[in-house]
Amino acid sequence: MPGRRGSRVSRVEDLDRKIVALLANDGRMSFTDLGKATGLSTSAVHQRVKRLEQRGIILGYAAAVDHSALDLPLTAMIAIRPIDPSQPDDSPERLRDVREIESCYSVAGDSSYVLVVRVASPGALENLLAVIRARANVSTTTTIVLSTPYERRPPAL
Repeated sequence: MPGRRGSRVSRVEDLDRKIVALLANDGRMSFTDLGKATGLSTSAVHQRVKRLEQRGIILGYAAAVDHSALDLPLTAMIAIRPIDPSQPDDSPERLRDVREIESCYSVAGDSSYVLVVRVASPGALENLLAVIRARANVSTTTTIVLSTPYERRPPAL
């Protein structure tokens, strides 16, 4: 069919895309306000949101957090690569319970994964790097974030 891109998200109706975009921008938007923004009744919006959740398109709702206010002002990206490439690629599992790791991305290139971490200080980052290296048997390359002009932008739907 012309215009179809084959992914699950591309098969989402335009009205559902609008609902997803609105909720991505404000996860606390009421069904009434969603209805006003889409021209649907409150119950119709509720049914559509429920269906989007059931289909796994809407995965959940989360609060945007000011990490500096929680005494976690330092954000870093840590690229990791196994010291011994012949060993199993189980770094994500080995690091799963390290709470300072906010995200883990499998990547192409010189590294195997990029971790996004949030910590209180350079000293805390140094300690975290030692933990990551020891637990996952990896080498690391660290980039410290100086500022964040934007993050968690809603998808371009």
